[in-house]
Amino acid sequence: MAQHHDMAEVVRLLSVRKIYGRQRDGVVALDGVTVAFSKSSFTAVMGPSGSGKSTLLHCAAGLDRPTSGSVLLAGQDLTTMREFELTALRRDRIGFVFQAFNLLPSLNIEQNVTLPLKLAGRRADRDQVRRVLTDVGLDDRVKHRPGELSGGQQQRVAIARALVTMPEVIFADEPTGALDTRSARDVLMLLQNAKNAAGQTIVMVTHDPVAASYADRVLFLVDGQVVDELRGPTSDGVARRMTQLGTWTQRNGRDRPQQDAVIR
Repeated sequence: MAQHHDMAEVVRLLSVRKIYGRQRDGVVALDGVTVAFSKSSFTAVMGPSGSGKSTLLHCAAGLDRPTSGSVLLAGQDLTTMREFELTALRRDRIGFVFQAFNLLPSLNIEQNVTLPLKLAGRRADRDQVRRVLTDVGLDDRVKHRPGELSGGQQQRVAIARALVTMPEVIFADEPTGALDTRSARDVLMLLQNAKNAAGQTIVMVTHDPVAASYADRVLFLVDGQVVDELRGPTSDGVARRMTQLGTWTQRNGRDRPQQDAVIR
């Protein structure tokens, strides 16, 4: 039977738990997370180190299977899919941007960007590829190799590569972590533009309040649970909230309030 879901929701996690190691004495990375990401939204995910940010991203993207709970992408439950189905889904409907640019040094910029299409057995539409490279400001560098570009330019290539398949959602894990302030701003504006111009859904893990301020909302994770959210965030507001979370976790230790509220 088809799952009933809000078409505006691109990704939904329902009571997602992720335990590494044995169920009884393993490490709980996610502890019952229920959260939805709607179409054409930009969400930043923040929290102290070890709070489960990357695990949340990996489970939402189908890179990691939850121990329990379900992950829906456009109404399809990723947790019941077989590995080859997941691979095809990630390739066709999801874009990834990581802190390490993950470009292939022996390929030129154009070849790096069209790689996802080649892997999917799809012909690269030259106009589409050129448009994406123009959008990221690298249309004059198509024959260069990654080693000839700055870090900021390489991350823009990685964003072009994520955009070229026209994915429904882009998952970005610390995309500005290795960049200087100006390059970081360029990258964040590109992600904002993907949301505004193409209606894509962006989910970004970051530790930087300035980066988070480019998002529409910020989710705060502590001990594998969503404990708070900010809409229309400012960098000051995010920094303040992060500081409060730091003192709050120290004060409460493990005796934090149970929270399984649906964050919309």
